[in-house]
Amino acid sequence: MKVSAETFARFAPGLFVLLWSTGFVGAKFGLPYAEPVTFMAYRYTIVSLLLGSYVFAVRAPWPRQPLMYGHLALSGLLMHGFYIGGVFIAISRGMNSGIAALIVGVQPLLTAVLSGPLLGERLVPRQWAGFVLGFAGLALTVHRSLASGAMPVFGLVSCTIGLLAITFGTLYQKRCTAGVDNRVGALVQFMATAVACVLVSRSFETGVVEWHPRFMFALGWLCIVLSLGAISILWLLIRQGAASRVASLFYLVPPVVAIEGFLLFGETLQPLQMVGIAITALGVALINRV
Repeated sequence: MKVSAETFARFAPGLFVLLWSTGFVGAKFGLPYAEPVTFMAYRYTIVSLLLGSYVFAVRAPWPRQPLMYGHLALSGLLMHGFYIGGVFIAISRGMNSGIAALIVGVQPLLTAVLSGPLLGERLVPRQWAGFVLGFAGLALTVHRSLASGAMPVFGLVSCTIGLLAITFGTLYQKRCTAGVDNRVGALVQFMATAVACVLVSRSFETGVVEWHPRFMFALGWLCIVLSLGAISILWLLIRQGAASRVASLFYLVPPVVAIEGFLLFGETLQPLQMVGIAITALGVALINRV
């Protein structure tokens, strides 16, 4: 059955949130068996090979402007290298995942503040209220983790770098990579990130991997579902929507992760967390209501 473009566009935001949230599950499975940047090096190398084979097979059009490759590489390093790397490194060094989620969760609000001067986007009071509600709901969702978790300085710095990277990466991609074929653009981003991760891994990590079935499952999931699935949808959303509205979807990721933890790992969901999830959903609805 063929899905129309209108139908896909309607369900793409929800599908993106669902797929993106599973990245935290994949990290939970895989990080015990490999150092964070080594894990990322394998992930982005494999993704580059898979996507590169497809791009060359279908003869997707490549950008003609040499400068565009620099724009793509920089946005890729920000969105995939520094963002994912910041979160992975923070968690691997002992930061509570709830605290990490809350720090990175500032991204939609920060994007909303910066999208005006950088992209000329304007938000109405209803949307500003949505951003505030979304962050409040996010804080309620992860409040138990905040109450019980430590906040190491290294992890705080690492997560803050990740927050700034995903924020400026989203804005930079929206502003500087318009018109590029999604498949080629993603391939250049993945290749740049793979090279950077390999260099960092060889310089600062041992590169040792325990090829446990859980690690191989996590690696395969992150390569196919996250890097090829969720990132493709994110490219489409950034191209078609305002940066601030796309960024608001990241508010929904930690609540969905909390639900997945309840379903997959038996983690508890307290009433206050469920209220937080509802408030976050309401905030995102206010931001994106036409």
